[in-house]
Amino acid sequence: MAKAKKQQKVEIVNRKASYEYYFTQEFDAGLVLTGSEIKSIRNGNANLNDAYCAFEKGELWVRNMYVAEYEYGTDSNHIPRRNRKLLLRRPELRKLERGVREKGSTIIPYKLFISDRGLAKLTIALARGKKAFDKRETIKEREDKRALDRLNKAYKIR
Repeated sequence: MAKAKKQQKVEIVNRKASYEYYFTQEFDAGLVLTGSEIKSIRNGNANLNDAYCAFEKGELWVRNMYVAEYEYGTDSNHIPRRNRKLLLRRPELRKLERGVREKGSTIIPYKLFISDRGLAKLTIALARGKKAFDKRETIKEREDKRALDRLNKAYKIR
């Protein structure tokens, strides 16, 4: 009888993205990674804050995504901020390419996670930038929600 591996939940989120952009569509894309990169991601050593996506010769690439060097890697360790190819189906790529042609739209890497099958996946979103007043509105909504939660919690205790 084989032992079941205990999978730890790895989820790296770009929280700043939801504050800066409205998401219109989301897609889950696979990543082309090296061995030391996947090991580092499974340890949770990645960052999406400065990352962005761009088309190059009909293929979608994520650029400037930081994946720390694997601590036990030898001389064959990876470059932390190299460009990584995203794996999507052709109709999804066409949708994204059409969406990016619209003024003000961009592709944002939002969440990096490990799937049930143990593969690294990146949730990307076709997004439109928020204006300054939209950001203030987002902050106000968040503060109102916190105040309501605080009130509800106070009344449940008594």
